[in-house]
Amino acid sequence: MIFVNVNDADFQAQFDELLGRGKMDMDNVSKIVGGIINEIKTQKNTALKSHISKFDGWSPQEDSELKISSEEMEKAYNNIDKELLDALHLAYNRIKTYHEKQKPKSWIDTEENGTILGQKVTAVDSAGLYIPGGKAAYPSSLLMNVIPAQVAGVENIVVCTPTPENEPNELLLAACHLCGVTEVYKVGGASAIAAMAYGTETIPKVDVITGPGNIFVATAKKMVFGEVNIDMIAGPSEIGVLADESANANHLAIDLLSQAEHDEMASSILITPSQKLADEVKVEIENWLTKLPRQEIARKSIEERGAIIITKDMDEAIALMNQIAPEHLEVATSSPFELLPFIKHAGAIFLGHNTPEAIGDYIAGPNHTLPTGGTAKFYSPLGVENFMKKSSIISFSSQAINEIGEECALIANTESLTAHEQSVRVRLG
Repeated sequence: MIFVNVNDADFQAQFDELLGRGKMDMDNVSKIVGGIINEIKTQKNTALKSHISKFDGWSPQEDSELKISSEEMEKAYNNIDKELLDALHLAYNRIKTYHEKQKPKSWIDTEENGTILGQKVTAVDSAGLYIPGGKAAYPSSLLMNVIPAQVAGVENIVVCTPTPENEPNELLLAACHLCGVTEVYKVGGASAIAAMAYGTETIPKVDVITGPGNIFVATAKKMVFGEVNIDMIAGPSEIGVLADESANANHLAIDLLSQAEHDEMASSILITPSQKLADEVKVEIENWLTKLPRQEIARKSIEERGAIIITKDMDEAIALMNQIAPEHLEVATSSPFELLPFIKHAGAIFLGHNTPEAIGDYIAGPNHTLPTGGTAKFYSPLGVENFMKKSSIISFSSQAINEIGEECALIANTESLTAHEQSVRVRLG
């Protein structure tokens, strides 16, 4: 773990390393991913089945084996523990309520001279959702991707998830049934992204692809962008914590580890002006590590990509955190809302001592699919708008075009676009 004071001689070098945490060496996998995509484009289901055999350890013989039936999903839903089922329903309702408030509206304005300008917002026809599967399946990710697509009004929703050894995750299937999803395919990795981008005999081509995945999935999404739209290029999970002396060191330690247990490449960063708090958190992290089932993963993450930074004051702490632009940002201070106006870059902001990042992962309501690796400087969380697009509305009356048509024609003439110019002039009275 990096444990530094901003006044240390090597601080800038160590901080620069943190800023580069999200860089993924896509060059090393792009050739492999490009080959997979090309095979799916040219061989479709034949390549798909071959990839499943190679990467997931089972060999589908018929195209029909690629799809998970609605009956399987309903059975999984009916077999789920009631308390967990109630929790999933609560999460579904809260996530849906939050995302319904995001839905953009169409609008039209009319000017006195008869000019009508506006915007029409329309859902895309189809969306492809990639959900990690197997032993590490995340039903919460299914909810976070399906619900905004449904709220947007997407008619055709396709889900792809890997099923190692042909064993779909029961919780994921139950979540699919809860959401009313009917098209779920047992396909993972770059193959799934290519199948949804270009279509096969079984899996339909979609307009938008969203969802998290490993470097092969991220690289595939980057390579098919343009053929379809995508949500973002997401890397390993991360958490940033801004804290003062009012914070509970025990709480902060487990909050930092909540991301470290995800992945050895995850980043957990605490920035505080309190040396005392920093020292206490470091001790509590070690205490918690010995209790975690995923201790090996969390320890490697903390040791190699964790950091505690001591600053001269909270203003400096905020400035550094804005540079980091973390995926998740906890503000554990005595007056967190007073700091909110100064926080510029973060995927999701968790305010106050009783708001752990995990509450946002599952049940608060906002989406947990968030920009990583500093991309919160220009990306937003997954939301309803990812599944919608806008069309401009323009209508001119005779009076309106006569009022400003001459200026339009002049600009067209300046650009030597004669047909443009004349298409306006022929309408001028």
